[in-house]
Amino acid sequence: MIPATTERVSQHTSSRSNEAITEQMRESVARHASASPQMLDQRLRALDHEWDVERITSTAASVGLLAGMGLAAALGTVWLIVPALIALCLLLHAVFGWSPALSVIRQLGYRTALEIDHERYALKALRGDFQPLALTTTPQDREAHSRMEDEGGPPLPEPAPDAGDAAVNEAVQAVQR
Repeated sequence: MIPATTERVSQHTSSRSNEAITEQMRESVARHASASPQMLDQRLRALDHEWDVERITSTAASVGLLAGMGLAAALGTVWLIVPALIALCLLLHAVFGWSPALSVIRQLGYRTALEIDHERYALKALRGDFQPLALTTTPQDREAHSRMEDEGGPPLPEPAPDAGDAAVNEAVQAVQR
């Protein structure tokens, strides 16, 4: 059976590597729990530029394919076996989320896009980006919401200097549900 796109890489990663990646994310969220808004923005920008497993796999496969074709052109067609094997590995990764290089990529700490998003949304939750929406119970409320009226609500209080483990755990658990 073909696994879901969001689960396929983590299903084929050792539990030790998955736990290490989750712990790395938790530590990052804990470090930034009492950070200034500028530091949070800086970390969120860094997450926007972080290379995920898919990008690393695509890049490595592209380099390998080009090298294999160059070897075949320079040294003979027997070297076409290199691009053929790399294409097979890329197909396995695309369909099943597994490739021979996956364990090395994960041990190096590369995360899936979903794992990066977990950290991103935990940081945004700590920053206060998400507020509960008021219940829309009347036709007038729905109409006002559709016109974007009455949005925002009261400002949130400033967070305490040290959010502590409880806030970090709550933010991490919220994004992993």
